[in-house]
Order: sequence, then structure tokens, then C-alpha cells
Amino acid sequence: MKIGVLKETRPHENRVAVTPKIAKDLIEKGFELLIENNAGLASAFDNESYEKAGAQIVSKDEIFNQSDVIVKINPLDDDEINRLKNGQVVISMVYHRLHPETVQKIARQGASLFSMDAIPRISRAQNMDVLSSQSNLAGYKAVILGADHMSKIFPLMMTAAGTITPAKVLIYGVGVAGLQAIATAKRLGAVVEATDVRPETKEQAESLGAKFISVENDQENVSEGGYAKEQSAEFLQKQKEAVNKSLFDADLVVTTALVQGAKAPVLITENQIKQMKRGAVIVDMAVEKGGNVELSQPDEIIEKHGVKIIGITNLPSTLATNASELYAKNLYNFITFMAGKDGFYFDTEEEITRNTLLTKDGKILVDL
Repeated sequence: MKIGVLKETRPHENRVAVTPKIAKDLIEKGFELLIENNAGLASAFDNESYEKAGAQIVSKDEIFNQSDVIVKINPLDDDEINRLKNGQVVISMVYHRLHPETVQKIARQGASLFSMDAIPRISRAQNMDVLSSQSNLAGYKAVILGADHMSKIFPLMMTAAGTITPAKVLIYGVGVAGLQAIATAKRLGAVVEATDVRPETKEQAESLGAKFISVENDQENVSEGGYAKEQSAEFLQKQKEAVNKSLFDADLVVTTALVQGAKAPVLITENQIKQMKRGAVIVDMAVEKGGNVELSQPDEIIEKHGVKIIGITNLPSTLATNASELYAKNLYNFITFMAGKDGFYFDTEEEITRNTLLTKDGKILVDL
């Protein structure tokens, strides 16, 4: 079975779906690897490193003409979808609940589509979970980015000229990204607080040294499939009131809250920003899904009411080498679970397949 690796076309995207090491591992499993020319260059993987691993460097046309499976990180664009052939298999992130038209277009081409962002959060699929691996890096980078834009340092420092008190950091959302943000801020010496709608995250936050801000919630089921569920307006108001003191004192705020298949909840309003410390920094990690911060703008760094608001949409791409390594390993685990060298198993009774297989030979298998 031939696997074709496309070069990413999204603006400012530096990652690649398969690294030379994973190409070598797949080849040893019996697969053939076709890599689009310079697909890995922005991630610091040149053509020669793929060729040494046993892969072939080919043109984009050859990828579509020769491959049985086409892999990518981001969803295929319209030009790429139009090149698909009947019976080909596509594996990428799709976000099908937000982009149903992509699924429909691929189905019309008679192709099968697996969505890497739909991996269920179960123990045996942890090594395939690209959202977790990429969020882990993004949580780290969000704190580093915030630190770079602050006018203060993180740790307590005693000098002959006086004592510098540690910075105060507030993290909204204690998922994978939030936990890494807590750990990174603590390692840098900050005083860290965190909040989440899921009470079970309290112990995780505290184990990393953060103070957890609890908010009473009347809703019984606050999470679904490892993600927070959409909350009522009443709860979001209670959360604002509970967190406001910490928010107004914070030097750095990192927001990570996402709701699967829906727009991100607004957690910080313009009125709250007006009451924050001058010189504070907010990093809105949910900006691509609508944003947790009322004023944040995708791929822009703005300053409002004396607060700097950072809205970078693709933080993993800024750590392209490591992000590609992790994504590629997730993809390797997924492919070797789903297929042998002669083809895919397409066992729709199996949970991972059932969650990720969106179309099969042109038939749509999920509700859009």
C-alpha cells in the first residue's frame, strides 16, 4: 500500500504529517512512502533525510496519481479534494462538525476519510490522540509566548536593589494544554491559579502546584468524551464572579477552554479586561474556534485598555519539529492499528474506527 504525504498548504503551517523516522518505520512495516517535494523542509526535515529512510520524493501530481492513502495534518483544500480518485483513503484532521462541507466534497469524490481529531479519548487510543499531543506543546508555547510579551519576570528574585515578587499566572481550562501551561509557569517560578468547569480536574491542577478556583455547578454532566460540555449562561456568570479577583491581579492569563464541535465559550469580556492590571498579557488559545476572550483576533497581537491580547491560531506550528514528530508517531500508531500493508480493515464495529471513519467509498457515515 502506498502512502502519500502532502506538503501543508495552510498559511503559516510549518508541520509535516510524517517525519523521516516514521517514514522508515512505516516502510519496515511493508508500506511504500511517497513524500511531496520539500514537504518537511519547514519542520527541519529535508528531502535527503526522507530518501535515506527509503521514501521517494515526488511531485504533488504523483502523490494523487500513485497513492492509495493520502495523509496530511490540516484538512484537504478544494484543489486537493478535486484531485482525489475513487477508492483513495484520506487521513487528516477534519473537524467535521465545524466543516461538514469538507466531508461532503470528499464523499462526492468516492474517497474514504479518516479524521485524526475524532480519535476517542479511551486508554487504548492514547498513543493516537493528536489533539492531546499537539495541545501539550501548545500549552507550553502559550506560557513562553506570554512571558516574552510581559514586562515582568516570572520568579521571585532577591537582589541588592530589592526583592522582585513572582508573577501571577491564571489558567482557564485544565485539560492537556492547561496542565502543560500550569507546569511550565510553575517551572519558571510563577504563582499559578487555575479554574475549570470539571471538578475532577482540581486534583490534577493541585498536583502541579496550582491553586484551583472552584465554581459550584448544578449541571450533573459537565464533560463528554474527555472534553468540557457547553455551560449555561448562569454558570459562566458564576465562574466570572469567582475568578474575577484572580483575573484582575494576574500578570499573565492563558485561556484554553474548548467545547467539542462548538464555538469556544467567551470567558473574559471587554468589561473584565478594563479592570485588569495595566501591562497584563492574555494568551487566547481558543481564538481559532471563536475565542475565550471577547476582544481577541485570530493571528493578531493587540493591546486594549492597557492589556496585551495574543491570538495565535496555530501554536504547535511554531514548534514544528517536535509537533511533527508527535503527530507522525500518532499517525503511525493509527495506521498500523487500522491497516496492514495490503489495505485497511474498515471494521466499523470497532470503537476507534467507528469514531474516525467519516466516509467509506463515497458514503457518509456520520451525522453532519
